[in-house]
Amino acid sequence: MSKVQSLEGESGAADPRGRIGPNSAVVRDWLADYVFETMRTETLEQVVDRLDGAIVARVPELADRDMSRDLAASTRAHARTMLSGLTSDTFEFALPEEAHAFARTIARRGFDLRLLLRTYHAGMEAVLDYMTDAVEQRDVPQEIERAVMLRLFERSTKWVSMSVELLTDTYMEERERVLRAALNRRTETVHALLSGEEMDADQASIRLGYRLGQQHLAFVLWTDESEPGGEGESTGLLDRAAARVAAELGSARLLTVPSGASGMWAWTGLDDAAHAAGLAGPGKLERLLAAHVSAPVRVAFGVPAARAGGFRSSHREAVAARHVAELAPGDGPRVTAYRDVEIAYLAGSDVAAMRGLIHRELRELAGTDATAVRLRRTLHAYLASHRSPEATAKLLGVHKNTVRYRIQRIEEMLGHPIEQRGLPLEVALACVEAYGV
Repeated sequence: MSKVQSLEGESGAADPRGRIGPNSAVVRDWLADYVFETMRTETLEQVVDRLDGAIVARVPELADRDMSRDLAASTRAHARTMLSGLTSDTFEFALPEEAHAFARTIARRGFDLRLLLRTYHAGMEAVLDYMTDAVEQRDVPQEIERAVMLRLFERSTKWVSMSVELLTDTYMEERERVLRAALNRRTETVHALLSGEEMDADQASIRLGYRLGQQHLAFVLWTDESEPGGEGESTGLLDRAAARVAAELGSARLLTVPSGASGMWAWTGLDDAAHAAGLAGPGKLERLLAAHVSAPVRVAFGVPAARAGGFRSSHREAVAARHVAELAPGDGPRVTAYRDVEIAYLAGSDVAAMRGLIHRELRELAGTDATAVRLRRTLHAYLASHRSPEATAKLLGVHKNTVRYRIQRIEEMLGHPIEQRGLPLEVALACVEAYGV
């Protein structure tokens, strides 16, 4: 709907120096003839063509056929409405619907607000230039020329200024509606894919703005619960974090969907299968990204996989990795990869059974004292080093005889040789590392 405003207080009929003022009867009479002549269809179209030509020369994005048609409709409506009130004693502002439609077109086409502002700035210059020529060509009597120009310029600048103010609101409202509709379509498509619904891959890719026929690395982002700030602040923070993660992974293709007020789901596309496989290596993602993810943001990753099936599986694993990260002792890690916590996740599906496994297998090594922690870390490194004292010593930065002494002490505490229960010990240690004791 158009908004109407009336403004009083323009210059009077004559100024103190005796010159004719913009509101004098003789000025209005001249303008009435000018308006009558200009409002004729042929003349008006010439004015519209001139103004639009000047605007498009300054704003080439409007040269598109549909954009230029909407621009012409807006310019024509502006001209008719403004000219019809040019001889009125008061300034009555009624923004035509065609102007609102043009602002909505700019928003729907995805252009920045600055394009609308540039258009009206170029339009204002074109109008002033046209009016100067019109006054010169019509041989305005010298005694009223200044008053005519002043009235035309005052009305024109006021009209454009008020138009921009109202159309900025129109643009923002439409832009918000378009973005929300696009987000809704994207969110619906993501949920359909994750639920296993059969979808045409090309159509889904178009709706997502993200290609499904590639390698996907899914990750979920969230902020610490204690972090203050509103939903909009958290979403912006997570958007920026997701973009940094994708850039560090060597990808410019990113799909994000808010999962809550302080959470987000994300996927980044990878063309190189070898690169994707490398990112799945033990500890690779944490080493690569730990310095680029800072409080209050935390990130959990799935395993890279291809096409729609990989889109689903990698996301499922990222959610599982988040589950482990949130149960970790203390503040928890900033970056968690599913491959690094997979055993702990699977073993931790039954918490009571997992705790029983830890205490049954590790016995005194499940304690919290410094000795238990040191021996537990030694055992973990020993098993990871294929039971080599030399490799374990190098990994821990101690002498190999120190490792041998600790292994002997560990076996005494366990009550049996390590080789006798190697696999259960590894599972128990993985769970302690992920969930604590």
